[in-house]
Amino acid sequence: MRQSHTSLDIATRGRGLKDVTAAVERWVAGAGIATGLLTLFIRHTSASLLIQENADPDVQADLERFLARLVPDGDALFRHRSEGPDDMPAHVRSALTATQLSVPVVDGRPVLGTWQAIYVYEHRRQPHVRHVVLHLIGD
Repeated sequence: MRQSHTSLDIATRGRGLKDVTAAVERWVAGAGIATGLLTLFIRHTSASLLIQENADPDVQADLERFLARLVPDGDALFRHRSEGPDDMPAHVRSALTATQLSVPVVDGRPVLGTWQAIYVYEHRRQPHVRHVVLHLIGD
């Protein structure tokens, strides 16, 4: 059993999904582990990770519209506004989605479905650099 880990710095353009699949696949291919389990963890409380459809951009737009309705910026319910009206909504969005993912690795590649991709979901309106830790264990 072997292990490998790294951290990816992901620049976002503000709120929305950023496809990181290619970067993850490159790192996994170079790790030299053919079969195992990949764990991804985002080191932030206002961004998250998703495995989602990569074929129809309407899926991403619909997800954003749904979360905007569910957790609107500037909602009077929230007292925490240290960094602006999107601050607490970003924390709630992160709590409703995922901060870590587990993906099987077979033949040196993450096992994703035909229409699946791995995304960093930026919940803040401003661009950020997000840090995603990758850990791979296997043979």
